[in-house]
Amino acid sequence: MRKLTGLLALCFLLSANALQAVESEKVTSAEEGTETSANKEKKEKVANDGDDYKKFRFGGYGEMVASFKDYGINRFYGAPEGNPDKHRNTISIPRFVLALDYKFNSKWILGAEIEFESGGTGTAYELENKENGEYETELEKGGEVAIEQFHITRLIVPQFNIRAGHIIVPVGLTNAHHEPINFFGTYRPEGETTILPSTWHENGIEFFGSLGKGYASFDYQAMIVAGLNANGFDRNTWIASGKQGIFEEDNFTSPGYVARLDYKGVPGLRVGASFYYCADAGSNSDKADTYSSTGKIPVKIYTADAQYRNKYMIARANVVYGNLGNSAKLSEANTKLSNKSPYSRITPIAKNAVSYAAEAGLNISAFFKGNKKVPVIFPFARYEYYNPQEKGEDSQIMEKRCQVSMWTAGLNWYALPNLVVKADYTTRQIGTNKVFGTGKYNSENEFSIGIAYVGWFVKK
Repeated sequence: MRKLTGLLALCFLLSANALQAVESEKVTSAEEGTETSANKEKKEKVANDGDDYKKFRFGGYGEMVASFKDYGINRFYGAPEGNPDKHRNTISIPRFVLALDYKFNSKWILGAEIEFESGGTGTAYELENKENGEYETELEKGGEVAIEQFHITRLIVPQFNIRAGHIIVPVGLTNAHHEPINFFGTYRPEGETTILPSTWHENGIEFFGSLGKGYASFDYQAMIVAGLNANGFDRNTWIASGKQGIFEEDNFTSPGYVARLDYKGVPGLRVGASFYYCADAGSNSDKADTYSSTGKIPVKIYTADAQYRNKYMIARANVVYGNLGNSAKLSEANTKLSNKSPYSRITPIAKNAVSYAAEAGLNISAFFKGNKKVPVIFPFARYEYYNPQEKGEDSQIMEKRCQVSMWTAGLNWYALPNLVVKADYTTRQIGTNKVFGTGKYNSENEFSIGIAYVGWFVKK
């Protein structure tokens, strides 16, 4: 069954690549014109009174997913051979997001998003410095929600604009385009969201704009944001759990510096690259002396991604490579964190982590010209490889069960331009980087179905 799935997926990818020679045309699928404030296209970011709303708009996006799995909840470590066969089913609402934009005038714009993730949570962590720095868990009166975005934008000229507040960190493909219509499948791409925060949003300031025109058209973003906290770094997710936001205030001792550049000079094509740098994630720790003996803990992340689309197909690809300094000493320090802390303390933490992926889908309705009764269905396939334990320092032994090679194949049915029903089958090979074949440990397989929407409910 796994080999058959892999062969079908490969056929989809080969067919999609062959279609890239087709003349690029404007795509009319749901992805265009339905993105929320979480991921505005740059034409919106240099908005004026000719925008599709004059003063105010309100909307959002949401997802619901049910999965049928053949592996246990203790993903990698329940048995020497990996996960034993323990069939289980899950259903969840990964996220429900409310978004709004308000124009004070044509130059000053407020943007905000509030996210209910997995139904929200009723607990919050506090660090009581008056009690020897002990962690306390408080049960709140109701479910807690997260501010995913809250910022003020000053539009100046298309080439240069400023945004300040709580903003999206556009590192990688998924963070920059994270709404459920911007990726195939019921879940966000697993590789990126394993080793990077997702959705990654931080307090800070952003400079952005568009440069050039025609075949020399570029969009850029440059940011200074709250840096990562090394307390959250671990074996299974690398730096992904180091995103701040647990406490009322973020440490800004060592900021994160972000740069992103997107090329959009060819119709239907977007090619982007991003870079993240934090000089010392250890100085952003909850307690100032946690990493006093480790030396600096610098974080560098490099990414590249691309998307091509016309009326026949959509194809995407991305690569993430990360480097973490002093990872061996950091691992030793994190094992000594308080048992009451909200961090996993699972080590070793790798020096290098990597993820790369490619996906492609065909628009079946585009091959039936003039027949409006044909539903908009995209059969798709995605391949991913990721490893939060790609390489360690000489003294470290990396965990092979963190190495994953996986295929996902399925269908996206756009019942409405901004409403999509999804179904897919995923197989993971553990402990290998083979595109096809069997990993060292038991594979993990699941079938998932879901529904998602993106849209603006009110525009005035």
